[in-house]
Formats: sequence, C-alpha cells, structure tokens
Amino acid sequence: MIALIKAAPSPPEARTALVARSWRPGAVTELLERAGAISTRPQTLAAEFGLKADGYHLSEVQAQAILDMRLHRLTGLEQDKIIAEYRELLESIRNLTDILARPERLTQVVRAELLEVRAAYGDARRTEINRDHLDLTTEDLIEPQDVVVTLSHTGYAKSQPLTEYQTQRRGGRGKTATAVKDEDFVEKLFVAHTHDTVLCFSNRGKVYWLKVYELPQAGRGARGKPMVNLLPLEEGEKINALLPVKQYDEQHFVFMATRAGTVKKTPLAAFSRPRTSGIIAVDLADNDQLVGVAITDGEREVILVSSGGKAIRFHENEVRHMGREATGVRGIRLGPGHDLIALFVVGEGHVLTASATGYGKLTPLEDFPSHGRGGQGVIALQTSDRNGFTVAALQVKAGQEIMLISSTGTLVRTTVDEISVQGRNTQGVRLIRLDEGERLVGIEQIETLEGAEDTGATGEMPAPAADEPGEPAAES
Repeated sequence: MIALIKAAPSPPEARTALVARSWRPGAVTELLERAGAISTRPQTLAAEFGLKADGYHLSEVQAQAILDMRLHRLTGLEQDKIIAEYRELLESIRNLTDILARPERLTQVVRAELLEVRAAYGDARRTEINRDHLDLTTEDLIEPQDVVVTLSHTGYAKSQPLTEYQTQRRGGRGKTATAVKDEDFVEKLFVAHTHDTVLCFSNRGKVYWLKVYELPQAGRGARGKPMVNLLPLEEGEKINALLPVKQYDEQHFVFMATRAGTVKKTPLAAFSRPRTSGIIAVDLADNDQLVGVAITDGEREVILVSSGGKAIRFHENEVRHMGREATGVRGIRLGPGHDLIALFVVGEGHVLTASATGYGKLTPLEDFPSHGRGGQGVIALQTSDRNGFTVAALQVKAGQEIMLISSTGTLVRTTVDEISVQGRNTQGVRLIRLDEGERLVGIEQIETLEGAEDTGATGEMPAPAADEPGEPAAES
C-alpha cells in the first residue's frame, strides 16, 4: 500500500488506486469472528464496499483517511493500539446488543444508572424556584395614576384620568365630568388610584369587587358602561353604594343599614378576599333591602332616618363589629308601615329631609341629639296629610346641588341654598310642584368636580324657599 501511494503521481490518483483493488483483511477477520453474529457493518457504507470474499474493498472516504494518516501510525505499537480500539469497539457493540435484546438486563442497567445519578446529584437544591416571581398579573401592566370615577343615577360607570381636569383660577367655568341623557345625572363621583379596589354594594345585601382599572376608561363626552355589564347582577339588583378602598385593615369598618331598621358593622378586612360572583355582606330577611353603606373608623356617629319622619343619632361603638354572615342588630324602632330610608355618618352641614308630596327643609345637625341605639328617635320632618311619608334624607353642605326625582320620571335640579333652614318639628316648604297623582320618590346629590358645568339634566328650577301665595304657611 505504501508502494502504491509513493508511485501515484497525485493524491487523487492514489485514492483511485486504493479503491480500485481489494486488500487482504489481516487481523480484521479474526476480530469479526470473535464478535459473532452481531452487525458490525456501518449503515452508511455502500454495498460494494467492505469485506467481500476476495478481500476488503475500500470506500473513497476510507482511502482518503489512509492518505491523511501520519506515517508513525504504521509502527508496530500504533498498529496494536488501533487493533485494541477496534476490539473494544466490537466488544461494546456486542454488549449493547445484548442489553437491548434482554429486557431484564435493560432494567438493571437503567436502575444502576439512576442510582449513580442519585448518588452524584441527590443533595438538597441550592437554588430557589419561585413561580410567583415570574407570574405577571394584569395589574402589573396597568399604569399607576389617579382617575375620576363616576356613576350615574341609571347605573352607568366609567373612569377618566384626573389630568383631564386642569387647575383653573377661581370662578372658572370648569369641565363636565360626564355626558348623560336628560333623564340621568351623576350620582356618585370620587377620585381613586387605578390599583385601588371599589366595593360595590347592592340592594340585595351583596358586595362585588371591581379594580378601578377594570372600569371602562372614556372621555368626558362618554356615558361609560352599565354596571350590569361589569358585574354579575341578578334581576332587579342595583348597586346603591360604591366604596373605594386602598387597603384592608382592622381599624376601619363597613357600616350598613337595611330597610327594616337593622344595622351592622363589619371590619373592612372581612372584605379582602374577592369573589367573581360576589358575597353576602349582610344576611337580609325576606322583603328587606340594603339601604345605605359607609366606611367608618370606629369613632363616628351615625344618623338613621325613617319614612315616618323620625331620626335617631347614636355612636357607632354601640354596634359591636360582627362577621359577614351575621344579620345585624336593631338600629331604630320603626312604626307600623314605616321603613328606614337613609343612613349617613355625621359630618358637616345640614340634614335635608323631604316628603312624598314635595315638601322639605334643612335642619341643623345640632338639633338631633345623640341617643342610644334601638329607640324610635326624634321628629325630623312632620308627617301630615299635607306631607305624607318622608321619602328622602341627606346630609348636605351649602352650595351643593341636588336632584329631585318624581314618580313620573321628572327631574328638577336645584341648589341647597334655595332651601330654607327650619327646626326639626316643622313640615317644611315646597321643593317641587307635583301634578295630580305624582309623588316625590327621592333626592340625590349631584356629584361634580368643583366648578363643573351643567350635566345636562333638565327640569324646572324652583323659586327660593318661601311660602307661596295661596298656600298655608309652614306649620310648626
């Protein structure tokens, strides 16, 4: 072979000459006989190459490998190494073939390798794997900012960036908080952070959760989206209180009152675990409804007003705090056929009361003495044949605007300053002129940003509070 290579004029011709003839296999024959019936032929080797009856036929790849071989590999010692490597290779092939052919031996090998892995890497994990650090929630992707949240009387809610309301000089015209239809108006408005939670209380005594960022963001000219499309409300269920919450703690409480005169105080922390379907905030009896909700700090006074024109004022510490499943305790003793119509936490301003026939008045808060919980209270508005039942009671401040709502859907907008201040034991003056068979059904505060424009609600503005010609004077 060495003589053939030396005689060849070029490497390609030497390679061709090596492939053209057969070669004596030498020690390969004995090694293959020892390997037995196992297949030692390379799968990529063509059929015309390899060991034949007339000798060994080299492929072009093998011939090139011979040409690339260094001369020292032809020494006796190097030849022994090559033969030893080949023998080990054949022994390995025979051993692996036996493992694949015998399942019981394959199982032993797998077990032995697993034991080796356990012995080598079975120590305690040194790195901490915490999937929570890798999970991103929707809240993580929301830009933190302050927004204005509005809820209209007919249940449309939205949010808009507070930056849309630029600081103006005193006496400025202001900007409308939201666009509403003629029969609607903004009933609740507050500033909250996009990551805050809004507790939504319904008249059925349930509470729902909404993240502020889940409220639809819309411009000042949009109405927003109905609450029934944001929460799984039942038929006839209406959201009557929104409480923005930044954090849940044991120092604040949710104070609730029902139409039957029951009150309940629950720690704010009890509402810290939201559920999509909502939870029961107060266990209501049949035909009872949640009337009012407020957040207190445990040191406030509250006033309850009934449809019989009675009001009771007491400190909230007279109501022990209780769990969500509790029914509550009696807040005011109601007369026959009377309902609780209002709850508010004592602050600044006057108490506005109104009757079904459209009469009402403002009364100083000081005129309502503090009594114990559970009594009948004191007279807040005289109920007579002229007045009928009391239908609304609010705590208002000078300059605030209110909306009077009649049974026929008529809305009349006026300011608190148009209503006269009178004592508790009086019948008040006319707030709205009603047609035959029409009744006043409610009064709501119109929530606007300071200096906001008219929200578009229509209605006749009443004259300044005074006894009108042809009507009897306000009775004492």
